[in-house]
Amino acid sequence: MKILPVDKIREADAFTIENEPVDSIDLMERAASKIYEWFMQRCKTKEVSVKIFCGIGNNGGDGLALARMLYATNIVPQVFVVHYSEKMSLDCETNFNRLKEETEVPMYDVFSEDDFPIIYDNDILIDAIFGSGLNRPIEGFTAELIKYLNKSNGIKIAIDIPSGIMEFRSNSQQPILKADYTLTFQFPKLSFMFPEYDPFVGKWEVLDINLHKDYIDNVETLNFFTTKDVVKPILRKRSKFSHKGTYGHALLVAGSSGKTGAALLSAESCMKTGVGLLTTHIPSDALLPMQIYLPETMIDVDKSKTHCTEINDILSYTAIGVGPGLGKNEETVTLLKKIVQESTQPLVLDADALNIMADNPTWLSFLPDNTILTPHPKEFDRLFGKTYDSYERLELQRKMSVVHNIIIVQKGAHTAITFPNGTCFFNSTGNPGMATAGSGDVLTGIILSLLAQRYTPQEAALLGVYIHGHAGDIAAQELGMETMLARDITRNIGKSFTSI
Repeated sequence: MKILPVDKIREADAFTIENEPVDSIDLMERAASKIYEWFMQRCKTKEVSVKIFCGIGNNGGDGLALARMLYATNIVPQVFVVHYSEKMSLDCETNFNRLKEETEVPMYDVFSEDDFPIIYDNDILIDAIFGSGLNRPIEGFTAELIKYLNKSNGIKIAIDIPSGIMEFRSNSQQPILKADYTLTFQFPKLSFMFPEYDPFVGKWEVLDINLHKDYIDNVETLNFFTTKDVVKPILRKRSKFSHKGTYGHALLVAGSSGKTGAALLSAESCMKTGVGLLTTHIPSDALLPMQIYLPETMIDVDKSKTHCTEINDILSYTAIGVGPGLGKNEETVTLLKKIVQESTQPLVLDADALNIMADNPTWLSFLPDNTILTPHPKEFDRLFGKTYDSYERLELQRKMSVVHNIIIVQKGAHTAITFPNGTCFFNSTGNPGMATAGSGDVLTGIILSLLAQRYTPQEAALLGVYIHGHAGDIAAQELGMETMLARDITRNIGKSFTSI
């Protein structure tokens, strides 16, 4: 699924109008009907109080058309036309006149704070004031209206995007409608991917309004949303005559005193994701726990009891993962430098491997092409520098992937994966129950396993992140988010594969 900026969405509308062909007012009708269908599927009674706040642009036109459709089903909304400008768009004016002439929907003009209606807790409030394309903060009585609506306990539904959100600019401290649901058209908005806007966007859904397929297929964008349709073609079927050698030999370098669990979790998820062979290089004190916890893995024991110091051979492995619970001992730092400089196989770095890299930023230039880094936001900041907001962080992440020819997996609610060609894929799976110790170690093991099975680094990152989140979603459904452990993600990897 593509994520398009506002100008490209407008192009999609215009292309559809010209090439379907369809009149713009009929395209607006199509969009409003999708909102109407969504609403009616969830509305269990017609005895509801609906207040629709309509601006004077096309977003307001959507709201006016929705009011007419509700009226036809014996739901009589109240419509409040917010006059933040003197000029109404042509299609909005058409729907304004239709609503006035064809229905008895009560309509009220809002020119100032004196015109604000009384809001009750059982009101359903529909925001059709601004929509996307806003390029400056909301001011004046309209800003006060947004604040006023936000004080209500009623359910709030935003059409297209909550009024007040601006594209490519963080303005979460300024007036923005706090929607419970956001119903957007055809494409997700980039702002939906960022934590600053979560309190405003609520639960968002993409409504397909059948914009022209030729435009959607051919339009270029740097941002995508990873769905099942993206990862399903990546997943390979196993050959009847395959053997463990077919699925690669992974090396996991992990663990230090007090952090053996990270190595155990990462090794287990690597095995559960289908690697043929796994060797874990761990401190000698971790030998017994690893043998008991995961007898399927081979073990390369370090001479040190407490941390990893050296590995005799790294060239015989199909892929290498470094970092979970690794620690930052000086000998460990030297070991990571050796791996970075000498490895020719696919590499995934996480946790303390990233923290060591942050202390030695010149090493980024020596990483093998398409090395996968999996930082959480604080690790990202240590590696590449702090940014003002999520927009800036995404652009910095994109730039670092291009400059260093690496893949960066920045973990979060919509984990962002940037590639050396500048594209970014936001993940669609996962839940807050995965915000638990060891979850990142599990992801490292999953990606390492896929690399060892000779998936390309791009495929391993996309598929690995999706499976990780999907397994977490299955665990959350079974256990509830509060009780989840990292091991619960690993235990549901198989169900994720089966579902895909």
